[in-house]
Amino acid sequence: MALFGNAHSIDPASAQQEYARLLGHGEQVHAAYLLIRDTILFTDRRLILIDKQGITGKKTEYHSVPYRSITHFSVETAGHFDLDAELKIWISGTPAPIEKTFTKGVDIYEVQAILTQYVAR
Repeated sequence: MALFGNAHSIDPASAQQEYARLLGHGEQVHAAYLLIRDTILFTDRRLILIDKQGITGKKTEYHSVPYRSITHFSVETAGHFDLDAELKIWISGTPAPIEKTFTKGVDIYEVQAILTQYVAR
């Protein structure tokens, strides 16, 4: 399903190792999702969006969003004909949300629970 541009979950321990250079001292990856070349990490401190750019993917943008900056978010579950679930996250000071699409195999309620745990602090 990754070929169609939809996210799927990856092992948090693998993501912890692969992206260790991005993490602060003691920061832990709780969930991770892969979207073709891009990655979404939910840590205990922030949301990290990893955007590989260009044809080769050598240029990479790392977007760090502290949970306290998230003003609200929404999830749209997959339906019978629309097999994708969607996550929208609004960041303070930014009118347009960050939008991510997940395959039906990803539990979007789990993603929502992770965000709720950290945003509602």
